[in-house]
Amino acid sequence: MDEPGLDLAHTVALGSIDDEDHEAVVAVLGAAARAEFRAEVRRSRAALAALSEVTAAPPPPALRARLLDAIAPERDTAS
Repeated sequence: MDEPGLDLAHTVALGSIDDEDHEAVVAVLGAAARAEFRAEVRRSRAALAALSEVTAAPPPPALRARLLDAIAPERDTAS
């Protein structure tokens, strides 16, 4: 696949374009390129998932308390 096609596949894998634009990109591709494009999207998503697992870190212990404090006014008005 050519470089612009790879860039678009990576953009789709990242979720950087909406479904309508994604379908427009796929519609422009020929049948052979379409299969290769979708395969590249799958490979990119798999790589991103693996990367997120390897680099995941637990949140700081104080985060839960800060979040609950931040949404407390919202919870009070929702009642």
